[in-house]
Amino acid sequence: MESLTSRMQGVQSPIIPVVGELIKNSPGTISLGQGVVHYNPPPETIEFLPKFLADSANNLYKSVEGIPPLLTALAGKLQAFNGIEINGENCIVVTAGSNMGFMNAILAVTNPGDEIILNTPYYFNHEMAIAIAGCHPVLVATDENYQLRPEAIAQAITPKTRAVVTISPNNPTGVVYSEAALRQVNHICDTNGIYHISDEAYEYFTYNGVKHVSPSAFGSSKYTISLFSLSKAYGFASWRIGYMVIPKHLFVAIKKVQDTILICPPVISQYAALGALQAKEEYLQINIGAISQVRQLVLDSLNRLQGLCSITPANGAFYFFLKVDTQMDAFELVKRLIQEYKVAVIPGTTFGMDDGCYLRVAYGALQKETAKEGIERLVQGLETIVRN
Repeated sequence: MESLTSRMQGVQSPIIPVVGELIKNSPGTISLGQGVVHYNPPPETIEFLPKFLADSANNLYKSVEGIPPLLTALAGKLQAFNGIEINGENCIVVTAGSNMGFMNAILAVTNPGDEIILNTPYYFNHEMAIAIAGCHPVLVATDENYQLRPEAIAQAITPKTRAVVTISPNNPTGVVYSEAALRQVNHICDTNGIYHISDEAYEYFTYNGVKHVSPSAFGSSKYTISLFSLSKAYGFASWRIGYMVIPKHLFVAIKKVQDTILICPPVISQYAALGALQAKEEYLQINIGAISQVRQLVLDSLNRLQGLCSITPANGAFYFFLKVDTQMDAFELVKRLIQEYKVAVIPGTTFGMDDGCYLRVAYGALQKETAKEGIERLVQGLETIVRN
């Protein structure tokens, strides 16, 4: 029997399960791979669940765009933290994580064969979503510090371009884009009548006094789509709650996509999210402060690799993106690090970087002692494997 073919054959396989299988086959491996935090959601998350259980109608479908109390709470957060006013020109749609928000956006603004501009290195699930939609990623390289090159973005626009994607704070590099650069991208998109899709999943994770900026706060949001997530800052990875701020004219299209794929975000998770948003400021301050300490520990160790790796300054998210001075294939290097040194990182090829050997190092999932051991294994492994 002939094997069936589909559009999915042209979509890269998600790397996290692949590396996860290697880790499983090498017990005792410390993972500097997956981008999650080490801490749990705030206690308010669980305290709100009885409210869900108390209403017998909560086992029924709810509004496609989210339950009203959560939409109200998110509007307050967006105004207070992001400077985004929800008004007659825009609206919020709650999603099952911000990856779903991205898929919603791509399907809502494109036709098959259209182009989406991605800045490299890109987030692999963005590239996968574009391929699934039958569209084409147009790759624009960032500069030597992984910062945006707005003039290159403008030059990459064609009649088929429908959107430019930015991620700040960035996955996989950890860099934070400047307000000036993001304003330039907004202006380019507005001038060309295309969308700026801004992924802000790591909005709370900034260091050294750097501040996060939301493009939807710049004024007219006619061509700006912002994506947010509770997965990172609130330890909500498996609860699957994110949200979008979209121009009002996209609301019907987004609802069509979401109703088809999901109907409505899991209502119990929406109640949990409503609880999480009641948490005191100290919850984020303490937990992100602890990650900041781990970040410094990781950076101090990585700095010993000067001459062997290029380490770009990164003031956001919980990643460092290393360029290793070797001709080795990145995935082969990852396999050896797991098998010989019991430490896991992610190869840069999955982020579209195939012009050298790149590694993404994630430090959010580990507390100090484990992080110290993991990064020591990585430093030792790179020094030995690459120098030999």
